[in-house]
Amino acid sequence: MSEVRKVGVLGCGLMGGGIAQVCATAGFETVVREADSGPLERGMASINRSLDGAVRRERISAEDREAIGARLHPTTNLEDLAECDIVIEAVTEDLALKQQVWADVDGIVQPGAIFASNTSSLTIAAMASSTGRADRFVGLHFFNPAPAMRLVEVVRTVTTSDETFEGTMEFARALGKEPIAAKDHSGFIVNLLLIPYLLDAIRAVERGVASIEDIDAGMRLGAAHPMGPLTLADFIGLDTLNSIAENLLAEHHEPRYGSPPLLRRMVLAGMYGRKSGMGFYDYSADPPTVAQLGL
Repeated sequence: MSEVRKVGVLGCGLMGGGIAQVCATAGFETVVREADSGPLERGMASINRSLDGAVRRERISAEDREAIGARLHPTTNLEDLAECDIVIEAVTEDLALKQQVWADVDGIVQPGAIFASNTSSLTIAAMASSTGRADRFVGLHFFNPAPAMRLVEVVRTVTTSDETFEGTMEFARALGKEPIAAKDHSGFIVNLLLIPYLLDAIRAVERGVASIEDIDAGMRLGAAHPMGPLTLADFIGLDTLNSIAENLLAEHHEPRYGSPPLLRRMVLAGMYGRKSGMGFYDYSADPPTVAQLGL
């Protein structure tokens, strides 16, 4: 893999915007692309708020903040990614959509560039097959919030070359992250272990094993977790959790990955957690209070 000078990011939502901020902060010229101007403007506003907050907390200087902003290049045009050395995709967790995006980008971006997906549960091979560069395709799974979380999973599929894999590990370190190697196995390492834990916590609520507060307190105080599983589920997004669980179930056919009925009902009701203001907790209150789920 040649030296990375310019990074492309597909998507400027919660994860895409965070990844773009990480890349620009690490010194890379970063093109962040959204299909429409509205989401792009909202994503850039979120990045700017994050950078301004970092200045207030004295994590970066005002001069650094200006330099980072100057390295960020928002666009709605795929053609602006043409000269990128690596392109990181962070669009909706929908395989057909990701395959279409990659097929479109494949004919635009320079042939030697690496393609990397931030997918949390889909297989890398399924996306690599929609391009003509399966040897230069990897998974690069960041965690939310990307600017703060140090871990990145680098996922190698059966067609990924040694040069691509090793170069992507090096790139992740250049971002200030701690990369770990994973095989192309739906869920990779973290979600393969984390998702059943979160689903079991929801089943415990559903079955009346304990209250929401006590389940969260039990894992915080008894297992030294920084937050309880139901708080974490709300933070991830219950719709995202449900989607990941469905992908894991389809891949592994193991009942432990099945979404509990309570989770499915909450998602149908638009209760997505923090981002919708209501999940296992009601975020309209400060501090948040336990939601009334009618159980």
